[in-house]
Amino acid sequence: MKQAPKGSFCGRVRREFLWQTGAGFGSVALSSMLGRDGFFSSTAAAASPSSNPLAAKPPHFAPKAKSIIFLFMYGGPSHIDTFDYKPNMIGMDGKTVNVSTFGRGGHRDGGRIVEPRWKFKQYGECGKWVSDLFPNVAQHVDDIAFLSSMTADSPIHGSAMLMMNSGKILSGAPALGSWVNYGLGSVNENLPGFVVMLDPTGGPISGAKNWSSGYMPATYQGTVLRSKGNPILDLQVPEGTTRDVQREMLDSIAAINGRHAQHQRENDALAARISSYELAYKMQEHAPEAVDMSTEDTETLELYGVNNPKTEDFGRRCIIARRLVERGVRCVQLYSGGAHNDDNWDAHGDLEKNHNKHAGATDQPVAALLQDLKRRGLLDSTLVVWGGEFGRQPTAEYAEGSGRDHNSFGFTMWMAGGGIKGGVTVGATDELGSTAVEKPMHVKRLHATILQQLGLDPNHLSYFYSGLDQKLVGVEHVSPIQEVIA
Repeated sequence: MKQAPKGSFCGRVRREFLWQTGAGFGSVALSSMLGRDGFFSSTAAAASPSSNPLAAKPPHFAPKAKSIIFLFMYGGPSHIDTFDYKPNMIGMDGKTVNVSTFGRGGHRDGGRIVEPRWKFKQYGECGKWVSDLFPNVAQHVDDIAFLSSMTADSPIHGSAMLMMNSGKILSGAPALGSWVNYGLGSVNENLPGFVVMLDPTGGPISGAKNWSSGYMPATYQGTVLRSKGNPILDLQVPEGTTRDVQREMLDSIAAINGRHAQHQRENDALAARISSYELAYKMQEHAPEAVDMSTEDTETLELYGVNNPKTEDFGRRCIIARRLVERGVRCVQLYSGGAHNDDNWDAHGDLEKNHNKHAGATDQPVAALLQDLKRRGLLDSTLVVWGGEFGRQPTAEYAEGSGRDHNSFGFTMWMAGGGIKGGVTVGATDELGSTAVEKPMHVKRLHATILQQLGLDPNHLSYFYSGLDQKLVGVEHVSPIQEVIA
């Protein structure tokens, strides 16, 4: 065939076809090869050619962590009632102050102070102040790095959830777990690389968008796993599709490969179907074992509070999270809180009732998870992240009651394990906790830190889509939070 002139229309179309074939994996392969040859300062894309897109892939550099467990406190826990001690607020209850806030109720210039409803004590060698809401987690402050000046772009649940999960306030972008799945693959091809466990009251606002793979192939999306009953729903292979039928499909691929290029789409679709059936078969076989806690001893079950109705559910899910990372799952996300109103941490009315309920259900299990990971030698390789989509304001939302509105101007999250320094606090909010004033840290920096600890360069991990090298942290350079990296 005569070669098309350089720069001709046919030549451009051919190059574009090769670039985009396989949802962009041609570009991923080229970027990977060029990266290995030193074309880039660091590898621009982590994935490499593989018959299985979830096969383990080499990181950009030596990782500190192999897996991440994200403990998502859906609804927005109040930082000034948990880990951000504000002694100057004591005695100010009910006083009116001029403080700019922005939440569900819109922009306001002042309000009635709601002083912290729980007492604080100092814990650990670092002397970290923690409220009485978390007496068990407080025992582990020397293993925790507190991020006390987090900021986000939205004070509204839906968009704030999407930002915390995907780095964007609009839907359509891959979740953090999808990026980890894409960048590193899974060391256990019999289980999903990205697992989500929801609160029994239901999923969070925006639902599956929070663990979607966005513009990436569906292979990288989160898989919802249940702690009781059938762990993964909708795994049944279509009726009549036996292993022999699947083998016939595999054989037909060889025949299709010998045909003209016009059958390429048929080939890809058939391969994708077989791949999904094979993964479903593997998960049917291996997922029940991963959630089977009959092998856990009594001491472990009691440690997590599985025998206490208040802590049973979250404790059970924390144990399963540990079991999953033991089996090579890269990213596990646990939601505390679901549905609406007081079913989650969204304390607009009675702050005490709301936070006593949710902290009471999670404090012991979270502390147990840290202790259990550490004693098993897993904390060094497992990054644990705790937080919600934003914090809460220092002033009351309504004329009466202790409820607080949303606060995206300054709030607290924390990290532990996975090469993170313990016993440190980075950043600060003002004396009322209304806004970050010292070392403000955007959500993108949290994401950059997570990727960094997993051995992925946050500014070079990319996926080519819509003409751009898309990244979790966006187009501008984002620095990890070096103060918390050991």
